[in-house]
Amino acid sequence: MSDPLSEWRPAVDREIERVLPRALTQEYLRSFFGEGRYEYDAEAIEDALSVPVWDLLDRGGKRWRAVVFLMLVDGFGADPDELLPYAVIPEILHNGTIIVDDVEDEAEMRRGEEAIHRRYGQDIALNAGNALYFIPLKILERDPGDLPPETRLAVYEMLTYELNRTHLGQGMDIRWHNDDAVDITEAEYMEMSACKTGCLGRIVGRLAALVTGQSDETERALAEFMETVCIAFQISDDVLDVEHSVDPESTGEFGKAVGNDIKEGKKTLMVVHTVRNASDEDAARLTEILAADDTTDEEALEAIDIMQQYGSVEYARERALALVEESLDALHEVPVDEETRAELAAFAEYVVERDV
Repeated sequence: MSDPLSEWRPAVDREIERVLPRALTQEYLRSFFGEGRYEYDAEAIEDALSVPVWDLLDRGGKRWRAVVFLMLVDGFGADPDELLPYAVIPEILHNGTIIVDDVEDEAEMRRGEEAIHRRYGQDIALNAGNALYFIPLKILERDPGDLPPETRLAVYEMLTYELNRTHLGQGMDIRWHNDDAVDITEAEYMEMSACKTGCLGRIVGRLAALVTGQSDETERALAEFMETVCIAFQISDDVLDVEHSVDPESTGEFGKAVGNDIKEGKKTLMVVHTVRNASDEDAARLTEILAADDTTDEEALEAIDIMQQYGSVEYARERALALVEESLDALHEVPVDEETRAELAAFAEYVVERDV
Protein backbone atom coordinates (compact mmCIF):
# COMPACT_ATOMS: atom_id res chain seq x y z
CA MET A 1 0.00 0.00 0.00
CA SER A 2 2.95 2.34 0.58
CA ASP A 3 3.72 2.79 -3.14
CA PRO A 4 0.32 4.21 -4.20
CA LEU A 5 0.28 6.44 -1.12
CA SER A 6 3.71 7.91 -1.79
CA GLU A 7 3.03 8.18 -5.52
CA TRP A 8 -0.23 10.10 -5.29
CA ARG A 9 0.12 12.15 -2.10
CA PRO A 10 2.08 15.08 -3.66
CA ALA A 11 -0.52 15.44 -6.42
CA VAL A 12 -3.35 15.28 -3.88
CA ASP A 13 -1.74 18.00 -1.76
CA ARG A 14 -1.25 20.20 -4.81
CA GLU A 15 -4.91 19.79 -5.66
CA ILE A 16 -5.99 20.63 -2.11
CA GLU A 17 -3.86 23.77 -2.35
CA ARG A 18 -5.68 24.76 -5.54
CA VAL A 19 -8.95 24.51 -3.63
CA LEU A 20 -7.66 26.23 -0.47
CA PRO A 21 -4.36 28.04 -1.06
CA ARG A 22 -2.00 28.72 1.81
CA ALA A 23 -2.01 32.42 1.00
CA LEU A 24 -5.45 33.93 0.38
CA THR A 25 -5.72 36.89 -1.95
CA GLN A 26 -8.65 39.14 -2.78
CA GLU A 27 -8.66 37.65 -6.27
CA TYR A 28 -8.94 34.09 -4.92
CA LEU A 29 -11.69 35.00 -2.45
CA ARG A 30 -13.76 36.72 -5.12
CA SER A 31 -13.32 33.95 -7.67
CA PHE A 32 -13.92 31.06 -5.26
CA PHE A 33 -16.50 32.44 -2.83
CA GLY A 34 -18.07 35.15 -4.97
CA GLU A 35 -17.93 38.92 -5.00
CA GLY A 36 -18.37 40.43 -1.57
CA ARG A 37 -20.79 43.28 -1.10
CA TYR A 38 -18.05 45.46 0.41
CA GLU A 39 -14.50 44.11 0.95
CA TYR A 40 -13.01 40.87 2.28
CA ASP A 41 -10.27 40.99 4.92
CA ALA A 42 -8.02 38.47 3.18
CA GLU A 43 -5.42 38.48 5.97
CA ALA A 44 -8.01 37.72 8.65
CA ILE A 45 -9.58 34.93 6.58
CA GLU A 46 -6.15 33.44 5.90
CA ASP A 47 -5.23 33.45 9.60
CA ALA A 48 -8.57 31.94 10.61
CA LEU A 49 -8.94 29.39 7.81
CA SER A 50 -6.01 28.39 5.64
CA VAL A 51 -3.32 28.72 8.34
CA PRO A 52 -4.87 26.25 10.81
CA VAL A 53 -5.99 23.89 8.03
CA TRP A 54 -2.53 23.74 6.45
CA ASP A 55 -0.95 23.40 9.89
CA LEU A 56 -2.91 20.16 10.25
CA LEU A 57 -2.30 18.97 6.68
CA ASP A 58 1.44 19.61 6.87
CA ARG A 59 1.76 17.35 9.91
CA GLY A 60 1.18 14.25 7.80
CA GLY A 61 -1.76 12.02 7.16
CA LYS A 62 -1.58 9.42 4.45
CA ARG A 63 -4.33 10.83 2.17
CA TRP A 64 -5.51 7.27 1.66
CA ARG A 65 -9.11 8.30 1.03
CA ALA A 66 -8.04 10.32 -1.99
CA VAL A 67 -5.63 7.61 -3.13
CA VAL A 68 -8.25 4.85 -2.94
CA PHE A 69 -10.61 7.04 -4.99
CA LEU A 70 -7.90 7.37 -7.65
CA MET A 71 -7.25 3.61 -7.58
CA LEU A 72 -10.91 3.01 -8.20
CA VAL A 73 -11.35 5.41 -11.10
CA ASP A 74 -8.22 3.95 -12.68
CA GLY A 75 -9.61 0.46 -12.20
CA PHE A 76 -12.83 1.53 -13.93
CA GLY A 77 -10.83 2.68 -16.95
CA ALA A 78 -11.14 6.43 -16.32
CA ASP A 79 -8.21 8.86 -16.25
CA PRO A 80 -7.16 9.55 -12.62
CA ASP A 81 -5.50 12.82 -13.64
CA GLU A 82 -8.75 14.14 -15.11
CA LEU A 83 -10.74 13.21 -12.00
CA LEU A 84 -8.06 14.25 -9.48
CA PRO A 85 -10.06 17.34 -8.34
CA TYR A 86 -12.81 15.03 -7.04
CA ALA A 87 -10.31 12.92 -5.09
CA VAL A 88 -9.77 15.70 -2.58
CA ILE A 89 -13.47 15.90 -1.63
CA PRO A 90 -13.35 13.06 0.95
CA GLU A 91 -9.88 14.15 2.08
CA ILE A 92 -10.98 17.71 2.85
CA LEU A 93 -14.11 16.41 4.57
CA HIS A 94 -12.02 14.03 6.68
CA ASN A 95 -9.76 16.80 7.94
CA GLY A 96 -12.78 18.91 8.79
CA THR A 97 -14.12 16.10 10.97
CA ILE A 98 -10.73 15.76 12.68
CA ILE A 99 -10.66 19.41 13.73
CA VAL A 100 -14.25 19.37 15.02
CA ASP A 101 -13.90 15.97 16.72
CA ASP A 102 -10.82 17.14 18.62
CA VAL A 103 -12.74 20.13 19.96
CA GLU A 104 -15.64 17.91 21.03
CA ASP A 105 -13.30 15.36 22.61
CA GLU A 106 -11.09 18.01 24.25
CA ALA A 107 -8.13 16.23 22.67
CA GLU A 108 -4.63 17.37 23.52
CA MET A 109 -2.67 16.18 20.50
CA ARG A 110 -3.17 15.41 16.84
CA ARG A 111 -0.47 13.98 14.57
CA GLY A 112 2.20 14.55 17.18
CA GLU A 113 1.47 18.22 17.89
CA GLU A 114 -1.06 20.35 19.73
CA ALA A 115 -4.61 19.82 18.56
CA ILE A 116 -5.75 22.71 16.34
CA HIS A 117 -8.15 24.13 18.91
CA ARG A 118 -5.40 24.22 21.53
CA ARG A 119 -3.03 26.07 19.22
CA TYR A 120 -5.47 28.52 17.64
CA GLY A 121 -8.49 28.53 19.96
CA GLN A 122 -11.83 26.76 19.82
CA ASP A 123 -13.50 29.55 17.84
CA ILE A 124 -11.02 29.40 14.98
CA ALA A 125 -10.91 25.59 15.06
CA LEU A 126 -14.67 25.21 14.86
CA ASN A 127 -14.99 27.76 12.08
CA ALA A 128 -12.18 26.16 10.05
CA GLY A 129 -13.42 22.61 10.66
CA ASN A 130 -16.99 23.49 9.70
CA ALA A 131 -15.79 25.33 6.59
CA LEU A 132 -14.18 22.10 5.38
CA TYR A 133 -17.61 20.48 5.23
CA PHE A 134 -18.73 23.05 2.66
CA ILE A 135 -15.61 23.95 0.65
CA PRO A 136 -15.67 20.62 -1.28
CA LEU A 137 -19.10 21.53 -2.65
CA LYS A 138 -17.40 24.28 -4.64
CA ILE A 139 -15.57 21.54 -6.56
CA LEU A 140 -18.91 20.15 -7.69
CA GLU A 141 -20.13 23.63 -8.54
CA ARG A 142 -17.09 24.29 -10.73
CA ASP A 143 -17.52 20.86 -12.33
CA PRO A 144 -13.91 20.22 -13.47
CA GLY A 145 -14.89 16.83 -14.92
CA ASP A 146 -17.78 18.21 -16.97
CA LEU A 147 -20.17 15.76 -15.35
CA PRO A 148 -23.73 15.33 -16.64
CA PRO A 149 -26.28 17.32 -14.58
CA GLU A 150 -27.90 14.14 -13.29
CA THR A 151 -24.52 12.88 -12.05
CA ARG A 152 -23.80 16.14 -10.24
CA LEU A 153 -27.20 15.96 -8.58
CA ALA A 154 -26.58 12.35 -7.56
CA VAL A 155 -23.24 13.36 -5.98
CA TYR A 156 -24.89 16.20 -4.04
CA GLU A 157 -27.59 13.84 -2.77
CA MET A 158 -25.00 11.21 -1.85
CA LEU A 159 -22.92 13.70 0.13
CA THR A 160 -26.01 14.98 1.95
CA TYR A 161 -27.02 11.44 2.92
CA GLU A 162 -23.58 10.32 4.08
CA LEU A 163 -22.61 13.52 5.91
CA ASN A 164 -25.88 13.51 7.83
CA ARG A 165 -25.10 9.99 9.04
CA THR A 166 -21.57 10.95 10.14
CA HIS A 167 -23.21 13.29 12.65
CA LEU A 168 -25.39 10.48 13.97
CA GLY A 169 -22.24 8.47 14.64
CA GLN A 170 -20.45 11.39 16.26
CA GLY A 171 -23.53 12.12 18.34
CA MET A 172 -23.59 8.58 19.71
CA ASP A 173 -19.86 8.71 20.44
CA ILE A 174 -20.15 12.04 22.29
CA ARG A 175 -23.15 10.90 24.31
CA TRP A 176 -21.42 7.70 25.34
CA HIS A 177 -18.14 9.21 26.46
CA ASN A 178 -20.00 11.90 28.41
CA ASP A 179 -21.95 9.19 30.24
CA ASP A 180 -20.35 7.52 33.26
CA ALA A 181 -22.05 4.18 32.61
CA VAL A 182 -20.99 1.65 30.01
CA ASP A 183 -24.34 0.29 28.90
CA ILE A 184 -24.03 0.06 25.12
CA THR A 185 -24.10 -3.10 23.04
CA GLU A 186 -21.52 -4.26 20.54
CA ALA A 187 -24.08 -3.76 17.77
CA GLU A 188 -24.54 -0.12 18.84
CA TYR A 189 -20.78 0.40 18.84
CA MET A 190 -20.53 -1.08 15.35
CA GLU A 191 -23.31 1.19 14.08
CA MET A 192 -21.58 4.22 15.58
CA SER A 193 -18.40 3.25 13.71
CA ALA A 194 -20.36 2.62 10.51
CA CYS A 195 -21.77 6.15 10.71
CA LYS A 196 -18.85 8.12 12.11
CA THR A 197 -16.01 6.48 10.18
CA GLY A 198 -17.72 4.28 7.62
CA CYS A 199 -19.66 7.07 5.95
CA LEU A 200 -16.48 8.88 4.91
CA GLY A 201 -15.32 5.62 3.35
CA ARG A 202 -18.68 5.17 1.65
CA ILE A 203 -18.24 8.65 0.16
CA VAL A 204 -14.96 7.49 -1.41
CA GLY A 205 -16.52 4.44 -3.01
CA ARG A 206 -19.81 5.98 -4.06
CA LEU A 207 -18.12 9.09 -5.47
CA ALA A 208 -15.77 6.96 -7.60
CA ALA A 209 -18.72 4.95 -8.90
CA LEU A 210 -20.83 8.02 -9.66
CA VAL A 211 -18.23 10.09 -11.51
CA THR A 212 -17.26 7.10 -13.67
CA GLY A 213 -20.86 6.15 -14.49
CA GLN A 214 -21.02 2.76 -12.76
CA SER A 215 -24.21 0.82 -12.11
CA ASP A 216 -26.26 1.09 -8.92
CA GLU A 217 -25.14 -2.43 -8.01
CA THR A 218 -21.47 -1.47 -8.30
CA GLU A 219 -22.05 1.67 -6.24
CA ARG A 220 -23.70 -0.39 -3.48
CA ALA A 221 -20.91 -2.99 -3.49
CA LEU A 222 -18.26 -0.28 -3.27
CA ALA A 223 -20.12 1.44 -0.46
CA GLU A 224 -20.26 -1.85 1.45
CA PHE A 225 -16.57 -2.57 0.83
CA MET A 226 -15.42 0.86 1.98
CA GLU A 227 -17.78 0.99 4.96
CA THR A 228 -16.61 -2.40 6.21
CA VAL A 229 -12.94 -1.51 5.77
CA CYS A 230 -13.47 1.75 7.64
CA ILE A 231 -15.15 0.04 10.59
CA ALA A 232 -12.08 -2.21 10.74
CA PHE A 233 -9.95 0.95 10.54
CA GLN A 234 -11.78 2.48 13.52
CA ILE A 235 -11.35 -0.64 15.63
CA SER A 236 -7.67 -0.89 14.65
CA ASP A 237 -7.17 2.77 15.54
CA ASP A 238 -8.57 2.09 19.02
CA VAL A 239 -6.25 -0.90 19.36
CA LEU A 240 -3.28 1.20 18.27
CA ASP A 241 -4.12 3.75 20.97
CA VAL A 242 -3.73 0.96 23.52
CA GLU A 243 -0.59 -0.55 22.00
CA HIS A 244 1.21 2.78 21.74
CA SER A 245 0.20 3.66 25.29
CA VAL A 246 1.97 0.61 26.71
CA ASP A 247 5.00 1.38 24.51
CA PRO A 248 5.78 5.03 25.38
CA GLU A 249 8.64 5.26 22.87
CA SER A 250 6.15 4.89 20.00
CA THR A 251 3.53 7.34 21.26
CA GLY A 252 5.04 10.35 19.53
CA GLU A 253 5.04 8.50 16.23
CA PHE A 254 1.37 7.64 16.68
CA GLY A 255 0.68 11.28 17.40
CA LYS A 256 -1.62 11.00 20.42
CA ALA A 257 -1.19 11.28 24.18
CA VAL A 258 -0.75 8.19 26.40
CA GLY A 259 -4.11 6.51 26.92
CA ASN A 260 -5.83 9.15 24.81
CA ASP A 261 -9.10 7.23 24.39
CA ILE A 262 -9.19 6.23 28.06
CA LYS A 263 -8.69 9.83 29.19
CA GLU A 264 -11.49 10.97 26.89
CA GLY A 265 -13.79 8.31 28.38
CA LYS A 266 -14.40 6.68 25.00
CA LYS A 267 -16.48 3.54 24.87
CA THR A 268 -14.44 1.48 22.42
CA LEU A 269 -15.16 -2.10 21.37
CA MET A 270 -12.51 -3.19 23.86
CA VAL A 271 -14.33 -1.41 26.69
CA VAL A 272 -17.68 -2.88 25.69
CA HIS A 273 -16.17 -6.39 25.55
CA THR A 274 -14.42 -6.00 28.91
CA VAL A 275 -17.48 -4.75 30.79
CA ARG A 276 -19.52 -7.61 29.33
CA ASN A 277 -16.95 -10.26 30.38
CA ALA A 278 -15.15 -8.88 33.45
CA SER A 279 -15.87 -9.44 37.12
CA ASP A 280 -18.13 -6.86 38.73
CA GLU A 281 -15.13 -5.40 40.54
CA ASP A 282 -12.97 -5.02 37.42
CA ALA A 283 -15.86 -3.71 35.33
CA ALA A 284 -16.61 -1.13 38.01
CA ARG A 285 -12.97 -0.04 38.19
CA LEU A 286 -12.68 0.33 34.42
CA THR A 287 -15.91 2.35 34.38
CA GLU A 288 -14.63 4.53 37.22
CA ILE A 289 -11.39 5.36 35.37
CA LEU A 290 -13.27 6.17 32.17
CA ALA A 291 -15.65 8.48 34.06
CA ALA A 292 -12.86 10.43 35.83
CA ASP A 293 -12.31 14.05 34.79
CA ASP A 294 -8.53 14.04 35.21
CA THR A 295 -7.19 10.59 34.42
CA THR A 296 -3.47 10.13 35.02
CA ASP A 297 -1.18 8.12 32.74
CA GLU A 298 -0.96 5.48 35.48
CA GLU A 299 -4.75 5.15 35.68
CA ALA A 300 -5.02 4.92 31.90
CA LEU A 301 -2.48 2.11 31.90
CA GLU A 302 -4.41 0.39 34.71
CA ALA A 303 -7.55 0.51 32.56
CA ILE A 304 -5.63 -0.95 29.62
CA ASP A 305 -4.32 -3.73 31.86
CA ILE A 306 -7.88 -4.64 32.86
CA MET A 307 -8.89 -4.84 29.19
CA GLN A 308 -5.88 -7.01 28.41
CA GLN A 309 -6.71 -9.38 31.28
CA TYR A 310 -10.02 -10.24 29.65
CA GLY A 311 -8.61 -10.62 26.15
CA SER A 312 -10.49 -7.57 24.92
CA VAL A 313 -7.59 -6.08 22.97
CA GLU A 314 -7.04 -9.34 21.12
CA TYR A 315 -10.80 -9.69 20.60
CA ALA A 316 -10.95 -6.27 18.95
CA ARG A 317 -7.95 -7.06 16.77
CA GLU A 318 -9.54 -10.32 15.61
CA ARG A 319 -12.84 -8.53 14.97
CA ALA A 320 -11.04 -6.04 12.73
CA LEU A 321 -9.35 -8.86 10.80
CA ALA A 322 -12.69 -10.59 10.33
CA LEU A 323 -14.17 -7.37 8.94
CA VAL A 324 -11.37 -7.16 6.40
CA GLU A 325 -12.22 -10.66 5.21
CA GLU A 326 -15.89 -9.63 5.04
CA SER A 327 -14.98 -6.57 2.98
CA LEU A 328 -13.26 -8.72 0.37
CA ASP A 329 -16.55 -10.50 -0.32
CA ALA A 330 -18.08 -7.16 -1.33
CA LEU A 331 -14.98 -6.33 -3.37
CA HIS A 332 -15.59 -9.40 -5.54
CA GLU A 333 -18.78 -7.72 -6.77
CA VAL A 334 -16.87 -4.66 -8.04
CA PRO A 335 -15.97 -4.86 -11.76
CA VAL A 336 -12.38 -3.61 -11.69
CA ASP A 337 -9.29 -5.16 -13.24
CA GLU A 338 -7.31 -7.72 -11.24
CA GLU A 339 -4.43 -5.34 -10.55
CA THR A 340 -6.77 -2.81 -8.99
CA ARG A 341 -8.57 -5.55 -7.06
CA ALA A 342 -5.23 -6.69 -5.62
CA GLU A 343 -4.33 -3.11 -4.65
CA LEU A 344 -7.67 -2.64 -2.92
CA ALA A 345 -7.28 -5.93 -1.06
CA ALA A 346 -3.81 -4.80 0.04
CA PHE A 347 -5.32 -1.53 1.22
CA ALA A 348 -7.90 -3.40 3.32
CA GLU A 349 -5.16 -5.49 4.93
CA TYR A 350 -3.00 -2.41 5.50
CA VAL A 351 -5.81 -0.85 7.54
CA VAL A 352 -5.49 -3.46 10.28
CA GLU A 353 -1.78 -4.24 9.96
CA ARG A 354 -0.43 -0.65 10.13
CA ASP A 355 1.45 0.47 13.23
CA VAL A 356 0.85 4.24 12.94
